Amino acid sequence: MSRRLAPLTLDNLSDLPGTCRRCVTWELDPVAAEQARKTGDTGFEKEAWISGTLLEWGSCGRVAYVDDEPAGFVTYAPPALVPRALEFPTSPVSGDAVLLMTARVLPRFAGAGLARMLLQATAKDLSRRGVRALEAFGLTAGGGMTADPADEDKEKASCLVPADLLTAVGFKTVRQHHRFPRLRLELKTAISWREDVELALEQILGTVRLPALSGTSVAK
Repeated sequence: MSRRLAPLTLDNLSDLPGTCRRCVTWELDPVAAEQARKTGDTGFEKEAWISGTLLEWGSCGRVAYVDDEPAGFVTYAPPALVPRALEFPTSPVSGDAVLLMTARVLPRFAGAGLARMLLQATAKDLSRRGVRALEAFGLTAGGGMTADPADEDKEKASCLVPADLLTAVGFKTVRQHHRFPRLRLELKTAISWREDVELALEQILGTVRLPALSGTSVAK
């Protein structure tokens, strides 16, 4: 079984799961995202965001392949390029950090070591570019959400990594919240991860749900 990683570009965007390659939860502010959904332009907006980010900042993701079959991916960018980053109660992201937007390993490839590969590749890429840390908005279990949460909370929750799983692999909470805490990982820690954290990483990325394209709210 061969494994490889490739930078996310417009050429391989189609290798992401369908809902993910058309999801613009992070890439547009809530009003613009809803309008794009109504007009059916989410795929175009996703491509436009990736193109603009590549030109302005550089690599913003990695795609993992197993025997040349897409198996997982991660996306990240400076918070200034991610409109939804300001919509969380625990915003803003620290000035020396890049935001982990989306991370997923497809269930059939869980246990193949792809989670560690993706996050370590992210850490190495960002370290070479002078970035000190990776931050993420986590999702707590329960967290006081009502039985009928607001659409905006539904949108945020659909794409987030569970906070307890982030903390299990070294992320530290920098701003607490009952639903959407902000967590931070120093990149030098991620680069030196040992094999014994691989299982926890697979749990993190293997349990993230695919974002829904329908409805009025969600977050990646």
